[in-house]
Order: sequence, then C-alpha cells, then structure tokens
Amino acid sequence: MDGTVLDTEITYHKMIKQICEKHNKKYPKELQLKVYGLTDRELSVLVVNEVKMPISVDEFERQLNDLAQKMLPSAPLQKGAERLLTHLHDYKIPMALATNSMEQAVRLHATARPKLFGLFHHKVSVTDPEVFRGKPNPDIFLVAASRFPDKPSPRQCLVFEDSAVGVQSAKEAGMQVVMIPDARMDREHTRHATLVIRSLLDFKPELFGLPPFDDGPRTMKRIEDNEAHE
Repeated sequence: MDGTVLDTEITYHKMIKQICEKHNKKYPKELQLKVYGLTDRELSVLVVNEVKMPISVDEFERQLNDLAQKMLPSAPLQKGAERLLTHLHDYKIPMALATNSMEQAVRLHATARPKLFGLFHHKVSVTDPEVFRGKPNPDIFLVAASRFPDKPSPRQCLVFEDSAVGVQSAKEAGMQVVMIPDARMDREHTRHATLVIRSLLDFKPELFGLPPFDDGPRTMKRIEDNEAHE
C-alpha cells in the first residue's frame, strides 16, 4: 500500500524527520532508502539504532503512530493508481490489499478514501491474526490469495510492489510481481521483479493476460470525478 497505491513514503519521511529533529538528530538521506517496505516496528528499531536516538524504540514508535493519525489520511494517490484499480474493478478482476502496514493505518486510509478502498475484495495487514511473519516472508500474500472465493494458486496472482522486501515476499509466495521502485533505488534491488516500471501509468495489463486499458473520454472523466469527491 505505502508507495504503491498511495504516496505515503514522503509522508513517512516527513514524520521520521520531525521526530529526529525534535530530539536534535538528523535523518540522513542514506537511511531513507532503508526504510522502504518495513513495518512501523522494524522502521522504529532501524532509525533508533542508526541515528542513535535518545529515546527507546517503543517511544519512537508511539510518536510515529501519533503523527500518522494526523498526517497519513492526506497522503496523495500514486500516479495511475486510481486508473488501474478502477479498470480492474470494472472488468471484475478481483483485487486484494496486502500490506506491511498495521490494521490501524489501513483503517485510516480506508476512511479517508472509502470509494477507492472499497474496490478491494479484502484487505490483509501485517497485524492480521493469520499473518505470522511480515514481508519479506510470503505470509501476507499467501493469506490474501486464500481469501478470494475461487482460491487462486500463487502463479495466478499478480502483485504490485515498490520495495525490495515486498518483491522478495511475492517471489517467495510463487507470484509474479510488477515493481515500481523509487528512482534512487539501486537497480540491483529490482532484478528479482517480473517487470519493472517507472509508474503505474506505464503498466500494460495485456502483458499479463488482463484486459487492456480503455482510456476514452468517458472513462477518464469518471476517474477524475471520483478523485474530486474523495
């Protein structure tokens, strides 16, 4: 979810920077790429240790969650996300959200964008009781696949990811994965993806046996109307 459907990575960087500055610490650029795809707990452990924060991991995570309540609901959509989700939903292609974020964060986004998140058949977070291990382990994607009515096999599932740990998770689950990495990411971290694209606007559904986009005037107007009301 973070960085794939919503551009929350920038928001997370702002939150981390704000906490660091509050305690007279700098949030170095080289650390920013390391937090992609991590759970809030993993992120908190990493930043506290790397930056040598004068607070505990628990306190850092608490401050992060407090800021998330205020800042995450306003995170913008990634380019092409609304178009892709609407297109797949129109053609009755079942979709699920599988995220390393906590259930609390998923609820925040779903409340802020009910129409968009209503397009998903179901949502699986890292705090789901059936998910024993977060990404890069395959649990989240396997649980998400098992909750579709027709129980598709992993090879029938297509995953969209922006992080290296997410790609590893999808591949471990036996699924194909389209990666939309940060432009600053080392290309070495993208080599395991089935396909790498710059943004969701570059995705061609027909490459994976899905109906091609129909970007006619009526379709684009409906998407624009949806965005205006959310």
